[in-house]
Amino acid sequence: MKKSLLAALCGMLTACASPDVQQYQKSEPKLDLAQYFVGRTDAWGMFQKRSGEVVKRFYVEMIGTQNQGKLVLDERFKYDDGTTQQRIWTLVQQADGNWRGTADDVKGEAIGKISGNALNWQYTMFLPVDGKTYEVQFDDWMFLIDSKSMMNRASMQKFGFELGQVTLFFKKRD
Repeated sequence: MKKSLLAALCGMLTACASPDVQQYQKSEPKLDLAQYFVGRTDAWGMFQKRSGEVVKRFYVEMIGTQNQGKLVLDERFKYDDGTTQQRIWTLVQQADGNWRGTADDVKGEAIGKISGNALNWQYTMFLPVDGKTYEVQFDDWMFLIDSKSMMNRASMQKFGFELGQVTLFFKKRD
């Protein structure tokens, strides 16, 4: 009985594991993070509860600059309820090709791995909700569709339980 319960738990945990970014190694077009985000990019997105209910929609104007080996993304959010937010990411590519990033509302560093057309970010964000701030973990996936379009899907979790998902569509400006 104990062995079958343990096997079932292991199976459930494995089923929830994130795919390995290396499986996208041959996927085209190849993602060059700095090349895509330097300049102006627009994004449209939404947050869904784990039930699928859409609870917030938003638009993001992004300006990306590169200086002394750092990629800086200045994101300006406009939410459907009229609120606004700014997040500034500072991203640095590592010798192994991976990326590390910081932002004021991110605990420690975000770790990003690129392979083919895919980028997977792992990080913990400080999320304000109703006057309280929670630490939530993000498993964030970005997929380059073509030279101007990218899709993003992120799962938000707390204590290993999914709270919801964020979906974004990015469009590079000319």
